[in-house]
Amino acid sequence: MSAPVLAPGVSDLGSLRLQYRREKAALLAQLGVEGSSTRGVRSALQRLSKLTDQTLRELWARSGFGPGYSLVAVGGYGRGELFPCSDVDVLVLLPDGSTPDSDSVLKARLEGFIGACWDLGLEIGSSVRTVEECVDEALRDVTVQTSLLECRLLCGSKSHFTRLVGKLGDVMDPKAFFVAKKLEMRQRHNKFENTPYSLEPNCKESPGGLRDLQIILWVAKAAGLGRSWDELARKGLATPLEARQIKANEAMLSLIRARLHLLANRREDRLVFDLQTSVAESFGFRAHAPAVLTGSAPEAHAAPTSKGTRRASEALMKRYYWAAKAVTQLNQILLLNIEERLSSDEAGVDRLRPLNERFFDKGGMLEVANDNLYVQQPHAILETFLLYQTTVGIKGLSARTLRALYNARPVMNARFRNDPVNRATFLRILQEPEGITHAIRLMNQTSVLGRYLWVFRHIVGQMQHDLFHVYTVDQHILMVLRNVRRFFIAEHSHEYPFCSQLAAGWDKPWILYIAALFHDIAKGRGGDHSELGARDVRAFCRQHGIAREDTKLIEFLVAQHLIMSRMAQKEDLSDPEVISAFAQRIGNERYLTALYLLTVADIRGTSPKVWNAWKGKLLEDLYRYTLRALGGRAPDPGAMIEARKREALSILALHALPHQAHKALWDTLDVSYFMRHQADEIAWHTRVLTRQISQSGGSSPAHADGKTIVRARLSPAGEGLQVLVYAADQHDLFARICGYFDTSDFSILDARVHTTRDGHALDTFQVVAPTLSDHYRELIAMVENNLARTIDERGPLPAPTKGRLSRRVKNFPVNPRVDLRPDEKAQRWLLSVSASDRAGLLYCISRVLARHDISVQLAKITTLGERVEDTFLISGPQLQVNRRQIEIETELLETLEG
Repeated sequence: MSAPVLAPGVSDLGSLRLQYRREKAALLAQLGVEGSSTRGVRSALQRLSKLTDQTLRELWARSGFGPGYSLVAVGGYGRGELFPCSDVDVLVLLPDGSTPDSDSVLKARLEGFIGACWDLGLEIGSSVRTVEECVDEALRDVTVQTSLLECRLLCGSKSHFTRLVGKLGDVMDPKAFFVAKKLEMRQRHNKFENTPYSLEPNCKESPGGLRDLQIILWVAKAAGLGRSWDELARKGLATPLEARQIKANEAMLSLIRARLHLLANRREDRLVFDLQTSVAESFGFRAHAPAVLTGSAPEAHAAPTSKGTRRASEALMKRYYWAAKAVTQLNQILLLNIEERLSSDEAGVDRLRPLNERFFDKGGMLEVANDNLYVQQPHAILETFLLYQTTVGIKGLSARTLRALYNARPVMNARFRNDPVNRATFLRILQEPEGITHAIRLMNQTSVLGRYLWVFRHIVGQMQHDLFHVYTVDQHILMVLRNVRRFFIAEHSHEYPFCSQLAAGWDKPWILYIAALFHDIAKGRGGDHSELGARDVRAFCRQHGIAREDTKLIEFLVAQHLIMSRMAQKEDLSDPEVISAFAQRIGNERYLTALYLLTVADIRGTSPKVWNAWKGKLLEDLYRYTLRALGGRAPDPGAMIEARKREALSILALHALPHQAHKALWDTLDVSYFMRHQADEIAWHTRVLTRQISQSGGSSPAHADGKTIVRARLSPAGEGLQVLVYAADQHDLFARICGYFDTSDFSILDARVHTTRDGHALDTFQVVAPTLSDHYRELIAMVENNLARTIDERGPLPAPTKGRLSRRVKNFPVNPRVDLRPDEKAQRWLLSVSASDRAGLLYCISRVLARHDISVQLAKITTLGERVEDTFLISGPQLQVNRRQIEIETELLETLEG
């Protein structure tokens, strides 16, 4: 590309701007051409860098800097590859002793040069230093040292630049630099939860991203071991195959990043949901029907959309995840190789401690005896992970072992999977008392898990578009396995004490580990993944010689792994018939305990947002109620109520409540109130309302002033507030309360609504707020005063606020669903709604119910990430008329659609 000949003058700056933008647009058009080819991406990025070089030289020439000054490209731009919207990082290298602060002419030239760069559209990141200042900064900050490691002279004094490079080389400590960059990488990986499989990964910074490749070249260059992948291969740090695969995956990630910049028209390195489809289509991917499982390609298991098609974005993300996984593996191999070169000494051989004839302990790393071990003895592949798991002092696999595993992938075929010795070894890994999570994770990282357990391979990198999973299917499964394992480790007993208590009495933890591995393994095939997974795990158990009784339990857990969560969050647990039916379905205490532990681990493994203390309480309550029923104690509502009353009176006695003071309130309450509230809640309500009654001089709960009573306390469940509302009943009371919580930024987790015999509403709400932990006293006072005032003011219900939809909801909307049906006794109705979550949604639902004079008696609010699954127990004369039912369902659907 020839440089334009320019004469000085303002008009020429405009010509240069037009020429730069025109030529840049032509280069970017080539990067955006549809198709999946990655061959030309590096060349295009280099040409964009050269165009920027040429433009900067023209501007430098116009700025009037003397011969002692240099313009240097640093950072990513210094590598000679520039992404469309990346910063152009440059260093203005000053002569010794020069400072812009004391030289007004120099300062004006710098300001003019940088201003001209911005005027042309170059997003400059600039620093201005002398050689000595550069060296001082590099010694203090490894980020500056890294940036200068890739410096490249654009124009100006060559001798000055050469002196800078020499000085930087003199102060470079390759070992210290390696340690600093590795620690930096670890911190970066922690920021992304140490997985490349987040649903919106950063293709530059996430594990397996471009930064993991750059760090290899940085430490290699600092140690003088090479500047390119081919050079690393020539020096034995990478094999020719590894170099080819690195270059192919680097090109793939680079093209994705370049197209992200183009589509977002800004520096955007995240594969956000808004852009995934557009990027996928730029590669030529299109939505299509999911393939039938054949057991060959991983793409066979893409999750279908609601219309039975596979999204174009899923094909792209599957390809991205496999590239990121390969980068993660190769990064580990090459960094270990470089580390060995940096720390090599004559005593290195002496550090090899034989473990058996196939493996050595090499300074805490498991080392194969020869490079062809796995090809010659395939049984050694799974033995690697068993040794890693069971040998004290082994903390990882050496570069040689990782490379041997990487090259042995063709050996892990159907014959390998069907080998009885391998099956016995794999089962032994799961049955070992320690190290299960680490071993299985390492098997997944090295691609051994998916090649041995073929059905697992199909869900590697499988996205989940259900708005509450934040990991791909394979990562979610490994999270659930980790959670189950932690129940059996004493050091983690403080996290979930009840689960740890149950786990302590469980005799075969490996049963739960297998169930965790298979519970979601059939996602994406179409059909019920629980049933398909149960079929898969049945075959696994048969192949691995697992006893019939254990197989039945594992199969039950996989087939029913969703039932306990659904029961706890949707059904009325105060109804003895609900508990009896659930107990009959579970069958015995062993099955119940196993299902409870798997359910808790599963919910915790979906997303940090999904689990909360209230859900934990519901699950524990369901477990305890069902255990009683399974123990032969059939639920006796009368005995249960009497027991709760006695316990509540014992609590009230501790608060010095006068004898018989409770009677005025309790005489107005029916059986359903005592069934739905625990003894401590009954005592709290009684204490609060009896005190209010005595203060108002009333002889019954219908106190003299008739004003609403609102009291709040920290929830006994351990999270959020429990709020009591006692007010004269009105048909829109539930809606009014929901409206207040909505506008005050509270989320309702549960609502129990009761009407007393004398016409009062006695309602209990479980709510949470973002700032609750820091300001709970102020929030309690605010709720007690403002909610009472809101209810007493009456008047028309305020219009609902229009809540903004999140990006995930916009890209993966949930089809709204309304289900209205009578309960088993045909006395009340169960209303179930499912929709994408948004601010004010519950208030909108309650307004519809209030408009039709529908009373809400129980509300279970289940928020799964950004999807809601709410269940209401309702009653009202309108529900007895078919035409009115249809009207209510229609209005609710319109409300859910927003």
